[in-house]
Amino acid sequence: MTGRTPPPWIAMYHSVDDDRDDPYEVTVTPGRLDAQLRWVRARGLRGVSVRELLDATARGAAHDLVGLTFDDGYADFLHQAVPLLHRHGCTATVFVLPGRLAEDNAWDELGPRKPLLTAPDLRRCVDAGMEVASHGSRHTHLTRADDTTLRAEVHGSREQLRVLTGQAPAGFCYPYGEVDARVLAAVRDAGYAYGCAIDPGAELAGVLALPRVHVGQRDTAWRLAAKRRLHRLRRRAPANLAQTPAAVS
Repeated sequence: MTGRTPPPWIAMYHSVDDDRDDPYEVTVTPGRLDAQLRWVRARGLRGVSVRELLDATARGAAHDLVGLTFDDGYADFLHQAVPLLHRHGCTATVFVLPGRLAEDNAWDELGPRKPLLTAPDLRRCVDAGMEVASHGSRHTHLTRADDTTLRAEVHGSREQLRVLTGQAPAGFCYPYGEVDARVLAAVRDAGYAYGCAIDPGAELAGVLALPRVHVGQRDTAWRLAAKRRLHRLRRRAPANLAQTPAAVS
């Protein structure tokens, strides 16, 4: 994929919950997610995990696919999102925190407290056809971390998930969307095939820093259409994108 071809469209979700106390705007209600997935399917598209999206991109077969990601590993992913994904024939990637299993989102100072997935839940997500990937171990600001902490978050979380799920994760998602050259190098050296950021900038954008589009409660059909159109206009595919899925597969 070169020239003017945009990178794959990857939507970034977090929590799926009816609780409207949402100071960080990271929660969608189940009803809103259902409507958003119906919007995707009505346009002849299908939501898939990032791993599946990149595999299809390598084969030139991703024209009708969009990536769906859910950050932070909230327990509501399994209980609220997965049934809706199944209803619409979709899959997704959930980025989890193996160092916080069965805890809550203590890093969000303004709350509310939301429970995170447990160790058995991770296996249930895999059994449900979802991709489980790493969000680091404890949701740490990696660009501020010392070398020991960075290695524990990046390398350590990959090993933790390998033990918990039986397979080392292919993907890594940067907490807070923060990535620099040092952090990206750590992700590459740990053996991840891809990384998800938010808006990493042209100097870092590539398969280890894939841009994503935030999707929230306010995103009705017209807003989704506008976001998808802007994505195609603003961004170009990283030159190395078509070569990456050999490492993912």
